[in-house]
Amino acid sequence: MKEKVRNIIEVGNGVPSRVFDVFIQALILLSLVTFSIETLPDLTTPQKLWLNRVEAFMVIVFTVEYVLRIWVAEKKTAFVFSFFGIIDFLAILPFYLSFGVDLRSIRIFRLIRLFRLFKLVRYNAAISRYHYAFRLIKEELILFFSISVLTLYCAAVGIYFFENEAQPEIFSSIFSSLWWAVATLTTVGYGDIFPITLGGKMFTFFVLFIGLGIVAVPAGLISSALGKTRELSSEDIDRELDKED
Repeated sequence: MKEKVRNIIEVGNGVPSRVFDVFIQALILLSLVTFSIETLPDLTTPQKLWLNRVEAFMVIVFTVEYVLRIWVAEKKTAFVFSFFGIIDFLAILPFYLSFGVDLRSIRIFRLIRLFRLFKLVRYNAAISRYHYAFRLIKEELILFFSISVLTLYCAAVGIYFFENEAQPEIFSSIFSSLWWAVATLTTVGYGDIFPITLGGKMFTFFVLFIGLGIVAVPAGLISSALGKTRELSSEDIDRELDKED
């Protein structure tokens, strides 16, 4: 019996396993939809009651699934403290303990299991390529993000000195200036905080150009690394990953 259940919920072979996967993924999507609906301010009492019943049904199903996964797991402790084990547990815990914080939104992470439905070689190869590509540029990314943090701080310091006297309430400190630096360097530009002095505007101009580079550099690194991985076969990539491990 345990082997049959494991084949359905873990191994993923055969029609029953695929039906089970689709059913669970559908419930996860439904739970996210109902969670979003519950945030509407004008829900009537019958509507809230219906949503509560749907939630109770889904939690029961998720609980049974969680218990079955522990039952069929070869290393039960390893599963409980694994990424999926923790996500599965946190997804049902609030319902039983009535926490003030609703964690149902984390169920979206369980959709990662959806990739079990697509057990084709090309998907596994694509994941390996991404893995190897990030391995190739790991040092460059670490250096780049370190420089980005330094640039972020320098931008906050610069705008503070330019705008503090003109807007003491908004740019009251370097810490309060960090929000402007984040919005500007990432080229988001919310517009809630902006310079009004000539020096501040000129400084913002240069920071925006630096921000364009901050957005473009990681994309270029990843694109270049992926281009290199396409020259290798899946066997070569697996061999290189094994060497680095």
